[in-house]
Amino acid sequence: MSGWDLVVSRRDLRQAELAPMDTDAPLADGEVLLEVESFALTANNITYGAAGEQLGYWRFFPAPEGKGRLPVWGFARVVRSNTPDAPVGLRLFGYWPMSSHVVSRLEKRPSGYAEVSAHRADLPPTYNSYRLAQPAEGDNWQALLWPLLMTSFLLDDQLSETPLKALVLSSASSKTAMGLAWMARRRGLNVTGLTSSNQVERLRGFGLYDEVSGYDAIDKLSPSGPAAYVDFAGRAAITQGVHDTWGEKLIANIIVGVTHWDALGGPPPTGGPAPAFFFVPDRIRQRLQDWGPADLDARFAAMLQGFIRENAWLKIQTHVGPEALKALYNDVVVGRMRPDEGYIVRPR
Repeated sequence: MSGWDLVVSRRDLRQAELAPMDTDAPLADGEVLLEVESFALTANNITYGAAGEQLGYWRFFPAPEGKGRLPVWGFARVVRSNTPDAPVGLRLFGYWPMSSHVVSRLEKRPSGYAEVSAHRADLPPTYNSYRLAQPAEGDNWQALLWPLLMTSFLLDDQLSETPLKALVLSSASSKTAMGLAWMARRRGLNVTGLTSSNQVERLRGFGLYDEVSGYDAIDKLSPSGPAAYVDFAGRAAITQGVHDTWGEKLIANIIVGVTHWDALGGPPPTGGPAPAFFFVPDRIRQRLQDWGPADLDARFAAMLQGFIRENAWLKIQTHVGPEALKALYNDVVVGRMRPDEGYIVRPR
């Protein structure tokens, strides 16, 4: 096939197939064809699918009825152009589908480029913004950690406004949870990580958490507080276990992700604080107003470099080609991932 998409079933994210794409189709005025160079694939991308209907993630890249093109973060280069705003050779970092190519409608802005297709007009500007990106040695780290640790960074920033002494994180082996744990402990918080029993010992070895527990042993923990529960898993039974164990010491329950997407729809927790959803674009908008783009970028860049420098256990694994992507996706969607690995895909 000259071009391809990896499309998934909206009803069952485990069902994925490669679909051909015609990369020679004519471009409308204002459109460009980009070749996707590389992108990261993480549990965060599965969250996009799990929350696709509620939060509009399926709308970024249209697909046939019942199917979806999951967004990922990475780099792409313009290979055909029908607009002077975006010439051939232009390289951008941002939000792409799991595809070899993508057609976009780009307009130049002071800070980079914006995707201005009609179907994306009312979607969050954060996801419609693209940065100029000359090839650099740290490209893989940017694709892998920029979206994940930006969430961690903004979460930690928001939590710093609450009088907390402790955090409890589910899906503690996810990169976003690990980033948050690293930042929160630098501020002096006690951080407990909850994970699958087979990940406990490996996660303890990273030195990111004060305590690591399997989901089956939550009731054996000795909680400290005041505490916030940050939920990356989305499994009702885990949330209830945290509420039962921490009791009155729990003063906040923040929902960030749904890595356990197959357990969606459980009952809300009884007792304790009501769950509140954390939506990254809202916090970015707030901090852009408060700090300005340059200050936000500088603060985040310093944090990101610190995390990379102090966590040398994290290694990048590269997968090349559509079949390798499909195999990797099949692992990621069911949680067969190592927390000490980050996955970069090169479509060709």
